[in-house]
Amino acid sequence: MFLKRLVPVLALAALLPAAALADGFPTRPIKLVVPAATGGPTFITAKMVADKMTESLKQPVIVEPVPGAGGNTGALQVARAEPDGYTLLVATIGTHAINQTLYKKMPFDPIADFEPVSQLVQYPLVLVANADFPPSTVPELIAYAKANPGKVLRASGGSGTSMHLTGELFRSQAQVDMPHVPYKGSAPALTDLAGGHVQIMFDSLMTAMPLVKAGRLKALGVTGATRSPIAPDVPTIAEQGLKGYQAFGWIGIVAPKGTPRPVVDTLAKAVAEALKDPKIHETLIAQGAEPVGSTPDAFRTFIADQTKLWAVAVKDSGAQVE
Repeated sequence: MFLKRLVPVLALAALLPAAALADGFPTRPIKLVVPAATGGPTFITAKMVADKMTESLKQPVIVEPVPGAGGNTGALQVARAEPDGYTLLVATIGTHAINQTLYKKMPFDPIADFEPVSQLVQYPLVLVANADFPPSTVPELIAYAKANPGKVLRASGGSGTSMHLTGELFRSQAQVDMPHVPYKGSAPALTDLAGGHVQIMFDSLMTAMPLVKAGRLKALGVTGATRSPIAPDVPTIAEQGLKGYQAFGWIGIVAPKGTPRPVVDTLAKAVAEALKDPKIHETLIAQGAEPVGSTPDAFRTFIADQTKLWAVAVKDSGAQVE
């Protein structure tokens, strides 16, 4: 008798619209997977936003670092999770733009396997040079590189990183020959750059600008569409003549494919509220990041555009990971 009554109830529940099923979300803690190690800029930004989301959603948003395979390990974990809004991923330029072309075999589809929620931030890089390097502007660098093909060495924190591929975009658009010298991380690359073993490098504003201010490096240009608030005297690369040049790192939040749209919208609203918090906004700006807080649809379009952009850079570079 009980089973006969239960079957119609279950059938009715299956027919309920997503809005009804999502009503009251969330009712338990949410896990936010960060595909990077604890303590890095991605983790710090995610933790800051998650703490604020906890306040607005009235449920804990717990940040869990799952590094490995260029971010693919954590991303795969979320791609396989239940599409209920309780397991989310901090998507990065790596997991959702670069890796699809960089890795020979991808364990997930960055577009088909996720529901975009919102872009959190984007952060331009800065083109820096050794303090004794003759060029001090982008036009001077391009002219020098063309007059000395193959002699301007371009460092990065590793093959396939945003630092490397941002340089590839520059090299391609400026039509110059500047060999890439990969290092195991930004720190050793900056050390050799300051020592004059390599001539230029694209790096984050947070790590490079202190060396610029100390006189060990000089900043030639930033890669964003506008000048950075933490380096207002450094012009963009585009405004120095390389029209259309723009490159930046970014992170956002995505959910597993099939997550109900009302749930996605609730999460996107919480993200937007967090990024509007004055303290969070000021902290991100001070770190060289630009808060975004986009809609799910805008973030979907952004990811698709970024995938196409970086696919060209990866193919031009010849970089590939098994």
